[in-house]
Amino acid sequence: MPDHALPRYPDLEGAAVFITGGGSGIGAALTEGFLAQGARVAFVQRSDASAFCDAMEKKHGNRPLFIPCDITDIPALRAAVAEAEKAHGPARILVNNAANDQRHATLEVDEAFWDWSMAINLKAYFFTAQAVIPGMKAQGGGAIVNFSSISYMMGQSGYPVYATANAGITGLTRALAREFGPDNIRVNALAPGWILTEKQRQMWVTPEALAAHIDRQCLKRELEPADVVGPTLFLASEASAAMTAQLVVADGGVVMTA
Repeated sequence: MPDHALPRYPDLEGAAVFITGGGSGIGAALTEGFLAQGARVAFVQRSDASAFCDAMEKKHGNRPLFIPCDITDIPALRAAVAEAEKAHGPARILVNNAANDQRHATLEVDEAFWDWSMAINLKAYFFTAQAVIPGMKAQGGGAIVNFSSISYMMGQSGYPVYATANAGITGLTRALAREFGPDNIRVNALAPGWILTEKQRQMWVTPEALAAHIDRQCLKRELEPADVVGPTLFLASEASAAMTAQLVVADGGVVMTA
């Protein structure tokens, strides 16, 4: 994780955290950020993250619990939440991070691709939240951070199904915040800009596209996974105790919120 100065949130120490896609890319930075706070982190993803867990334990003396899981398999996802609860107790914090922004054109999308993309980018968010909320209610509250994207706010072409799902995440966030606010469960969305993970660099980044995007930013630099760790920790902690149903943007200043 790059050397971003992050505050210490005492309420995160010992907190049970569940993260989807927490072993690579942005998710790995999030897992490390919570581990550095002293939280007990469990995360799911399909690819093996054992080496990452070893590295985190060596670096922080705090090993995350990796549970292999395809988040589109809802029974497996529910079982993973149950396994994490058995190890750490009910989650006080959920970070719905896993997503897939595979590029596609509207006229080439078939029903199978639509269903696959929605399953990863929206459906899993709903059912992960559904799985953790009873435990949050039982312990008197919790915080959910749903990762969205500025893609639908920009009117960006190249991934219409992904953009649709991200717009849905904002709607889901506000609906859950309203429904479970009386249970002291806060639900917020975080919309990053173009965060240059290794996957992004390998698959989508070209010098021309990156230069054009940075030209649209107020901050004239590349954005890294660490740039969304601080906002996530803030939304998860009691420092943001009065914030819920909000969409927070961390994109270097591309889109403006009213």
